[in-house]
Amino acid sequence: MPLTPAGTAGPEGTAGPEGPVVRRARAADVDAMAAQLARTFDDDPVIRHLFRHDAPRPAGLRRYFATQMRADYLPFGGCYTTEGYTGAAIWAPAGKPLLTGLRGLTTMLPVLPFVLSNLVTTVRLLNLMEGMHPHEPHWYLATLGTEVERQGQGVGSALMRPVLEHCDREGLPAYLESSKERNVPFYRRHGFEVVREVALPGGGPPIWTMWRDPQGPPAG
Repeated sequence: MPLTPAGTAGPEGTAGPEGPVVRRARAADVDAMAAQLARTFDDDPVIRHLFRHDAPRPAGLRRYFATQMRADYLPFGGCYTTEGYTGAAIWAPAGKPLLTGLRGLTTMLPVLPFVLSNLVTTVRLLNLMEGMHPHEPHWYLATLGTEVERQGQGVGSALMRPVLEHCDREGLPAYLESSKERNVPFYRRHGFEVVREVALPGGGPPIWTMWRDPQGPPAG
């Protein structure tokens, strides 16, 4: 699929018979989405391995997620949210170039003060994840998070639905890294399967890389 800026590459949001209304995010949504994701990921083991100091972590995460969206994902139409900002999904469409190497590090300069004491481990982690990333065209789920008090209520499933349905229609696979083992069964229910369990540099926690082939209609 050809990619064009200004949010035209991704599928529109959905309003199913049950669950939250999901819509494509706009620039005005970024700060609220970043705040929600910062709360959601505060207990994430990989996040705590990188953002090791408790007091500045919330501000560091807000800056990280806002930078991630503005610099790399929002222009390609892969960011989704819900009414009331109960969750967020950040996708890279198939064919979107990855920000790698020096350019990727430069993009994340606003986050540097929050990981400076752990910079070597952070760079090693970014290089590791870059090296594991599949090369064939696919949609990449960079971030998925639901407000803590709304978890288990279908918000995450609703946020993934527009892109996964698009992948199935277009015959495209999807890829993600799960930073929590308890989330692996959730992703399996949506068609993802574990490819690798990988220990992170610096004695960090594991992550699970997961792949989803496009799924056609049920047989019969």
